[in-house]
Amino acid sequence: MSIIGAVGSGYVPYRSAAALGTSAAAGNKPILNPNVSTEKAPGRISSPAECETCKNRKYQDGSDEMVSFKSAQHISPQSAPARVRGHEAEHVSNAYKDAAMNNGKVLQASVAIKTAICPECGRTYVCGGTTTTKIRYENEDNPYEKERKAMHRQGLVGANIDLAG
Repeated sequence: MSIIGAVGSGYVPYRSAAALGTSAAAGNKPILNPNVSTEKAPGRISSPAECETCKNRKYQDGSDEMVSFKSAQHISPQSAPARVRGHEAEHVSNAYKDAAMNNGKVLQASVAIKTAICPECGRTYVCGGTTTTKIRYENEDNPYEKERKAMHRQGLVGANIDLAG
């Protein structure tokens, strides 16, 4: 199972306008996330356009495979769904390659994309994804497979004897 997720997506307090170099008297806050709403939802600290948390959100892969996002990277909230799906597709592709190289067969591969709500602005964003694969290998050297077959054999011994004859 492999996982990619947002790193440091917790709440980051909004810095003052003076600290950001804008005019507090004019009431202007910088637009950190262009092309999104500038309206602040009730009970939220900032609008999606002014959200520091969304601007700084990074994604990193937590698996032991060689895929993208091994180091934390920023993805814009608008492109995160496609980028995370593409990343999870790399894991599925790796499973098929591994099965083909090791005399195995992919029985199942599924991808789950996860979402969350930003605590600062209330926007729904893709917070990560998980890929689950099941591969059956035709390798008789596997001790678990040998034990399973031995137990199965014990259950079948004598199952087809006709004692009436």
